[in-house]
Amino acid sequence: MSQREQLEVPLQESREKWYKSHLLGREIELKELYHIPGDELDLLMAETAELRSDRDNRDRNLGKYCTAGYFLELAKIIDKRRENESMANVKI
Repeated sequence: MSQREQLEVPLQESREKWYKSHLLGREIELKELYHIPGDELDLLMAETAELRSDRDNRDRNLGKYCTAGYFLELAKIIDKRRENESMANVKI
């Protein structure tokens, strides 16, 4: 990871936190969310939202349920930021 990329990832998100995505067919590290393409971010948001919507998942696997929540919320923030940056570039 380049120094610029390291600076863009907040310190608390630089610790390893993984989510195994079935839709993407691979494991994703939390800090990777800042750099994955929008279509993959969309799939990850859909997958984690589905997992979080079933409360029984919490009882079955609390760790995965919580991790999916972290990934979903961060993905939403990144998606919104990208949208805002895109709109700002259009206005220039």
